[in-house]
Amino acid sequence: MKRCTLALLGGAALLASANLVQGANDEDRRLNAFFQQYLDEEFRQRPLDATRAGDHRFDHLLDDLSPQARAGWVKRYRLTLEALPQRVSYEKLSRDGQIDYEILEHNLKAAIWQNVYTNPYEDDPRIYNDYINDSTFLLLTQSTAPKALNLKNCVERMRQIPKIVAAARQSLKNPPRVYAETAIRQNRGAIAYYESGIFEIAGETPGLSELTAATKPAVAALKEHQQFLEKELLPRATGDWRLGKERFVKKLDFDLNAGISAAQVLLDAEAEAVRVEGDMYVIARQLWATTFPKKPLPPDDAAGRRATIQQVLAAHNREHGRVEDLVSDVRATVARIKTFIKEHDILRLPEPDRCQIMEMPEFQRGNTVAYLNPAPPLDPKAASVYAVSPPPRDWDTRRVQTFMEEYNRSMMQILTIHEGYPGHYVQLEYGNRNPSHIRNVLWSGVFAEGWAVYTEQMMLDQGYGNGDLALRLNQLKFYLRAVVNAILDHQMHAGHMSDEEALKLLTQRAFQSEAEAVGKIIRSKQNPCQLSTYFVGRMAFYRLRQAIEREQGVQFDLGRYHEAVLDHGTLPVKYLPELVRARLTKPR
Repeated sequence: MKRCTLALLGGAALLASANLVQGANDEDRRLNAFFQQYLDEEFRQRPLDATRAGDHRFDHLLDDLSPQARAGWVKRYRLTLEALPQRVSYEKLSRDGQIDYEILEHNLKAAIWQNVYTNPYEDDPRIYNDYINDSTFLLLTQSTAPKALNLKNCVERMRQIPKIVAAARQSLKNPPRVYAETAIRQNRGAIAYYESGIFEIAGETPGLSELTAATKPAVAALKEHQQFLEKELLPRATGDWRLGKERFVKKLDFDLNAGISAAQVLLDAEAEAVRVEGDMYVIARQLWATTFPKKPLPPDDAAGRRATIQQVLAAHNREHGRVEDLVSDVRATVARIKTFIKEHDILRLPEPDRCQIMEMPEFQRGNTVAYLNPAPPLDPKAASVYAVSPPPRDWDTRRVQTFMEEYNRSMMQILTIHEGYPGHYVQLEYGNRNPSHIRNVLWSGVFAEGWAVYTEQMMLDQGYGNGDLALRLNQLKFYLRAVVNAILDHQMHAGHMSDEEALKLLTQRAFQSEAEAVGKIIRSKQNPCQLSTYFVGRMAFYRLRQAIEREQGVQFDLGRYHEAVLDHGTLPVKYLPELVRARLTKPR
């Protein structure tokens, strides 16, 4: 999932919304005023973050990424953190206000630590690609501003691309090689985007569009940047991608904000992996006779159980659609899923439905099969985009076949539940309704990913798929990814796991294809701690569901419970038990 982080409302709108927060008092309003002041300055210094949120005041600008400007960001975070308890009394806040205060305080501390201890602008050339691509792509795909203004702002931003690549050249030192290699591939995609893709997305004709004149110098700057990446940066890309145990533990604590230690995450994941493997074997054994008539079941030992699962998965992986039908198949799947959700009262779906299903642009393909880019948190009327990727056009036949088998008909249903309904799209639409802009802007990835993973099993448990065992086996495989990813995350960054050991873990224990596993290893190196959010979040949602259902007994209503869970914004999961229990005392 991609997520916009900051907002399209002026100060008056944000302050007015503070009055809508349940139990808001004068101190709550002071907190919201303080946060708005912080946001205004953040937007002014970080125009791309403003655009990601839907604040269009700065759409014609791009960030100053010089070392001096970045040092100013950290200084401002420190000053804001110091001023928070001086300007707002925690004790006088409502409970909702106290939670918002804690979220803001945690976010500021995390931002300071991230900038001081990880040096992303010196060590990660990929970060500059966000400013190069997203700066115009978001204006053309999600902005609610008039098209003419968006085109004008795209032109202005393209003119500033040379200063972004100059900042990269000035700041980048010796990044990890895997970062540099990815940046090189991404920049090739950026060149193709500005040569042709931008016109397709904007619905403009090359040569006739006002974008044309601005794309030419932008492409020239990016081609020069490509030479820098390949000829200068890559040869000196000798940095270590591994965080090390101390930094991993600290970063994970900041990223999760879930009240669970890194050591406990690893213990829980190891235990859960064993349980899920057992469930997969039970399903695979049930499918064996119909999948392989007259062929004897492998021995019931560790190797035989693994072989049973692998062979049944491989056979059912061949049940996939055609490349050219991938997007239309997803649209049909969405329709079926939405009907099921309504008929079984899983929850009330957002109306109107603003989720647009589209084919992923060519320049974005090759890294993921799908993503959900939701409406900006403070511009909820903007479209959410569920982008689905056919295989890149330059892939050979074998690689395309492997891709389609990995994302077979069953797996695409699970993916659509996760990304769309009732996963990311539905949850973030609910989240955008919450009047607390601190929760919406400083959103929790653990909540978002955890909810999406929780819904995969929940939907099948409630009858989606009519007991299709192949669908259930793929759901378990998809979930096992989340579990094993947490193990991979820890062992790669807090331990000394090699690429060969990681490949064995993913292909043999998690039943991933080799191509999928190789991509996951690269992702693990490049995004430490992110892979743990899926598992930690899912376990939080699953455990809370079990506890509440046990407490309420026959009075438990699943749809009401789900809406109570989603009623509080996309906030750290550690707050859910108290908030959900309080919400369930009130009418649906």
